[in-house]
Amino acid sequence: MKILITGGAGFIGSHLVRLFVNKYPNYTIVNLDKLTYAGNLANLTDIENKPNYSFVKGDIVDATFINKLFADHQFNAVIHLAAESHVDRSITNPLEFVYTNVIGTVNLLNAAKELHKADPSKFTKFYHVSTDEVYGSLGDTGLFTETTAYDPHSPYSASKASSDHFVRAYHDTYKLPCVISNCSNNYGPFHFPEKLIPLCINNIKNNKPLPIYGKGENIRDWLFVEDHARAIDVIFHTAALGSTYNIGGHNEWTNIDVIRLLCDMMDEKLGRPKGTNQQLITYVTDRAGHDLRYAIDSSKLQNDLGWKPSLQFEEGLSKTVDWYLQNEEWLTNVTSGAYANYYEKQYSH
Repeated sequence: MKILITGGAGFIGSHLVRLFVNKYPNYTIVNLDKLTYAGNLANLTDIENKPNYSFVKGDIVDATFINKLFADHQFNAVIHLAAESHVDRSITNPLEFVYTNVIGTVNLLNAAKELHKADPSKFTKFYHVSTDEVYGSLGDTGLFTETTAYDPHSPYSASKASSDHFVRAYHDTYKLPCVISNCSNNYGPFHFPEKLIPLCINNIKNNKPLPIYGKGENIRDWLFVEDHARAIDVIFHTAALGSTYNIGGHNEWTNIDVIRLLCDMMDEKLGRPKGTNQQLITYVTDRAGHDLRYAIDSSKLQNDLGWKPSLQFEEGLSKTVDWYLQNEEWLTNVTSGAYANYYEKQYSH
């Protein structure tokens, strides 16, 4: 089987590529990534020379490029993770999110449709990886299920909701074999330090302020990134075509409680007096359209396909902090942008 994984140099994508390359040596894995600020081939140095792995630099917004890539490789399946994903960036530049998340997804769907039309037995699956943010915001109670109505509140979540709708439309209209998953907030190694947890790990290490939106009361359901990759693996191989699965950790925390836990944990790991790092907490003006609470009901995935999270949050967060403290060169290169310059020269045409 030859599988295209888009966005495979990003945070979640690199964990998925590593899992598939190592677990399925009989598969050929092609990693397509634009190598924007969030795409980093240093995430994959441990598998870059594996015989069943190759990397292609390219943009899913370029339909001509995508059509040629599919024609040349004759993929059997696609796992689509490439996306603009940072809410703050979507507020500043929404059109970029429309191009990548909507137009880019439709370009991939069109190319996959042609392969499936030519030989339905060879192109077997288009797996679209999405987010719980398409469901909007919850009150104090309740959980997002696979049948929750879409109610996106940011340009990012609106663009992902749109891409989800296009995937379902291609399944219904063209009988393209599709599945979708919607996942809660991920954390773990190789996370670009603009997101809450890696940003605060880096700032604590450097004694910089920890910016918290509003009063830090926003609630998120956190999932260790390797557990997400395992869930994608299970869904890809066993889910019924046309199905949707929510992926979550049943692990709700307010932002401020996450950061307080992180501060205390890093006090101990860095040998600082208890309470030192909490003094770095700084409250800033809340984000526009900031959803109050996300919480995923992943019981369908657990009951139907047997997946469940492997780590409790405290254990996963401790592993994450240890990784960042042990990989200072990676973090320095990412925050300086040095990695981007290196790989841009290596893969520029």
